[in-house]
Formats: sequence, C-alpha cells, structure tokens
Amino acid sequence: MKWATRCILMFFIVGGAHDLQRQQTLFFSRASTGQEATKEASPPAPQVNSEPRNDGWWKQRYESMNKQVAAGNVGLVFIGDSITEGWDNQGKDAWAANFAKFGAVNLGIGGDQTQHVLWRLQNGNLKDISPRVAVLMIGTNNTGSGVSPEVTAAGVQAILNEIKTRCPDTSILLMAVFPRGETADDPLRLANDKVNGLIKPLADGGRVVFIDIGPLLLMPGGKLDRGIMPDLLHLSPQAYQTWADAIVPKINELMTPAAKP
Repeated sequence: MKWATRCILMFFIVGGAHDLQRQQTLFFSRASTGQEATKEASPPAPQVNSEPRNDGWWKQRYESMNKQVAAGNVGLVFIGDSITEGWDNQGKDAWAANFAKFGAVNLGIGGDQTQHVLWRLQNGNLKDISPRVAVLMIGTNNTGSGVSPEVTAAGVQAILNEIKTRCPDTSILLMAVFPRGETADDPLRLANDKVNGLIKPLADGGRVVFIDIGPLLLMPGGKLDRGIMPDLLHLSPQAYQTWADAIVPKINELMTPAAKP
C-alpha cells in the first residue's frame, strides 16, 4: 500500500514539473512573439516619389536645362527650387563674379519639391556630365506644402544618392534649407530646422559637405530682415552675395585639380 502511495505522489510531482516547464515555455514564447510584433510595428521608411510637373513653363525650363548640360563643359551645377533659380535674377551679379568661370549651370526651378528635382536628375539634367561640384538646396516647398520633415529629408537623401550614382566623381555641397518666416518660432521655420537636423548626418565631410548659412541670414534673436528676404522666403541681391561669400572658398578648393604626386 505504501509503495502504491509513493508511486501516486511521484506521478503528481513529475507531472506538475512538466506542466510548469510547459507554462514557462509558453510564457517565453509569447514574450518573444510580443517582441517580434513590436519590431514589426516600427514605422516604415518614408516612401520617396519621383515625378515631373505638368506646367508648360516648367517643361520649357527643364528642357532648356537639358540643352545646357548637353552642350558640355559643365564644371559646376546648382540644384534646387526658386531660391536656386534666383541666381539668374536677384543673384546674377554674384553668379557672374564667382561661378560663371567654372561653366556653371543653374538647375533650379521655382516651386519644385524633392520629387520634381529627383525626376529631373533621372531624366536629363545630369546626362553625360561630370561636374566637379554640385550645390544642392531643396526642401522648403515640401514643408511649405505640409510634407513632414521626415519625408522631406528622405527626398533629399534620394537626390544625394542620385547625384552620387550619376556623377561618381562629383563633390556635393549640401546646403541646409534656408530659414523662412519672420521669427524663430514660425512653424515653417521650425519644420525646416527639423529637416536640417535630419540631413546634416548625410554629409561625410569628404565628398558630401554640409553647409548651414542660416545664421548669416538672420538678425539677433533669429528674426528675418526683409532686406535679406523681402517676402521672408526668397533672397535679395545682398543675400545672394552672402551665400556666394560663404561657399566660394570651398568651391574654389574643390574646383582646383589635385596636384599630381
């Protein structure tokens, strides 16, 4: 009888141990599954689009750019939106004095966002050229249209990658998106500031150099002077000269062929 009792006790002890082991296995399995689910729930990388615009004047300027680069002897390109396009107007004197000698081509179109610039670069704006330097400043029309800083920065990165692929020997000056709005707490100013924080790490200090001239355009306290940006977005001739003065030393350095050993 005692022998039978001991067998029964052993059965429940061993069975209980197995149940505990199964419960522990189930618990850790669920915990692991939860961790994996958490990882899978992380937000996906922003989707980057590439698309043209349908405006007739836009197509005309885009095609004019393609003809310019097809003519060859392009040593320097400026890529961007209306602020870059403004080198042809408010910035023409600074352009003529500092950049024309390098066979510079202005690849800026007013109103362009990152997806429009990316499409242009994929469809002729960089075809068969290898400029020594490309100056890129883009993104304010994205944030101004309600696009998030994260998506805007992803578009800037896609453009950088496109330039690197199509022009493997080209150095890139990545400009911080310029400040806009009258005061430092302007929502669009804050959005551009966030974009700049996201794109700054894209520079490697070698082939890609990040340059932020925003502080040079601002008054003490972060206020924008209408003498610098008459509409608090686009540059005056004085501001274009400030931009030129800030980047000319680096451009001159990069445009000078390296001495042969």
